[in-house]
Amino acid sequence: MQDFLNHLWGYFINLSDIIHPLSFVINLIVCTLLAMFVAKFYVYYGNAVLNRARFASNFVPLALTTMSIMVIVKPSVALSLGLVGALSIVRFRAAIKDPEELTYLFLTIGVGLATGADQPLIAIIVVCFILLFLYLSKKMGNQPSFKQEDRFYVNVTTDLSDVVKVHDALKNHFNFIELKRLDTFETGLDLSFICKGSTIQKIQDAKESLTSLSSATKISIIDQPDLIV
Repeated sequence: MQDFLNHLWGYFINLSDIIHPLSFVINLIVCTLLAMFVAKFYVYYGNAVLNRARFASNFVPLALTTMSIMVIVKPSVALSLGLVGALSIVRFRAAIKDPEELTYLFLTIGVGLATGADQPLIAIIVVCFILLFLYLSKKMGNQPSFKQEDRFYVNVTTDLSDVVKVHDALKNHFNFIELKRLDTFETGLDLSFICKGSTIQKIQDAKESLTSLSSATKISIIDQPDLIV
C-alpha cells in the first residue's frame, strides 16, 4: 500500500512539473466563461432559425474537451503526431445547416486551443474582437438583432387535392402569404408557405380554418424571425 501511495504521489509531482495547477485552474475557468459568452451571443444574435439554444449548449463541453486534448498533447511531439493520425480517420458528421454554425464551432474550438496552450489573454482578446465585429456587422448591415415574431413558415399536410382551398384558408387570416413548395402524394398534398401574422389569434383562426377543410390536415408552424417579406 505504501508503495502504491508513493507511486501515486510521484505521479502527481511529475504531473505538476508539466502542468502548473494554478494555471490549469485559471485556464479552465477562462475557457468555460468564454464558451458560455460565445453561446449566449449566438443565441441572441445568431441567424439560424431553429434550435439555437440547443446548438449553443454544446459550446462549453466542446471548448473544455479541446482544452483538455491540448493540455495532454502539448508536452509531447509524439502525442501530437499520434493525435493527428487518430483524428484523420474520424469524419465530422454533425448536421451543419448554416455556415454561420461553423464560425461559432471554430471559435469555440479556438477558445479551447488557446486556453489549453496556456494563452488565456489571447483567447479573451480574440473572442471579444470577433464577437464585436459580428455585432457591428449585423448593426451596419441593417440586420435586426431582435426576433420579429410575426414571420414564420407554415407547412400543411392534407388529403385534399385543391391547392386554392388551402391557400385561401391561410390568406383570410394572415397579412402576407406566399407558396414556396408543393409536393403531391397519392393521398394528398404537402405545402409550405411563408406567412406573416401579427397575433396568436390569427394563427389559431388559420388552424381552425384548415382543419375544417379536412380532419386529416396536419399543420406545422416554424418561427422565422429574420425572414424578409
